[in-house]
Amino acid sequence: MNATDIQKLAGAVRDGDRRALGRAITLVESIRDDHREQAERLQEALLPHRVDSIRVGISGVPGVGKSTFIEALGQHVIEKGRRVAVLAVDPSSKLSGGSILGDKTRMETLTRQPDAFIRPSPAGTTLGGVARRTREAISICEAARYDVVLVETVGVGQSETAVKEMTDMFVLLLSPAGGDELQGMKKGIVELADMILVNKADGEFETSARHAVSDYRSAIHLLRPASPNWQVPVAACSALSGMGIDEAWTHVEDYETTLGDSGEIAQRRAEQARSWLWSEVGDTLLERLKAHPDVRSVLSGLEDQVVHGTTTPAAAARRVLQAFLGA
Repeated sequence: MNATDIQKLAGAVRDGDRRALGRAITLVESIRDDHREQAERLQEALLPHRVDSIRVGISGVPGVGKSTFIEALGQHVIEKGRRVAVLAVDPSSKLSGGSILGDKTRMETLTRQPDAFIRPSPAGTTLGGVARRTREAISICEAARYDVVLVETVGVGQSETAVKEMTDMFVLLLSPAGGDELQGMKKGIVELADMILVNKADGEFETSARHAVSDYRSAIHLLRPASPNWQVPVAACSALSGMGIDEAWTHVEDYETTLGDSGEIAQRRAEQARSWLWSEVGDTLLERLKAHPDVRSVLSGLEDQVVHGTTTPAAAARRVLQAFLGA
């Protein structure tokens, strides 16, 4: 792809061409060296054209109904006159490395909306429930004039906090039938939440959902608030019936206004950009180190020595770095 092709692709993205947007994200997700250079030039061309957006991370245990909730919320957002992009990070196939769930198949109604864009991406080996290039995908969606970006993570886990470092608001979705979920849920993920929603609050689960909301409201008061300007709301909703979706979006708008006016969103994004820089430096250095011919010649032997206990990981790491740096 030459410079002219990149400019054409950037222009199509800015014009809202969803097919071009998909090609652009595919380019930034590529691990080929020539594609990386092209992706960087594309991002530079799009950087000045990004619209102001609200970036919302959505996480929850598998089966909590994240996709159904996102489809309901996305439809509501579009009815409010905004454009929504959904970046859904799925588990990766061990055979192909691709996304194995495919949220586009689970959000059929939202997919048909002209003001919606849904992109499933494989998590790959990246921890934290997001794909390595999710940050770049967010930026490209903003250049395509999507002013609401929803990032759906794989599921809640020990390291599933990376989405907090690339979004403005972090929403934790819970199930009313979680039993001792309040005790079993990682305290850290609850502390990170800017809003907690108990989904599936309908039918036989309606009563247990109200109890769960009450329990989490009590628990939230015991935690130190992340922002002095924001009290984390806890509410029930039913993505299936639409109950509580309007209230959830109202909380998002209140958050956008309150923390936007206080400068906290801008401050958070500045810190995220700094973190993004050093994350990219670290990832690129590790890739270059593993690809270095001198490192590759000693690495397998050193790994065997570490596995069999004939050398320490620290000593092996030092020899790897010496091979890389030519020391």
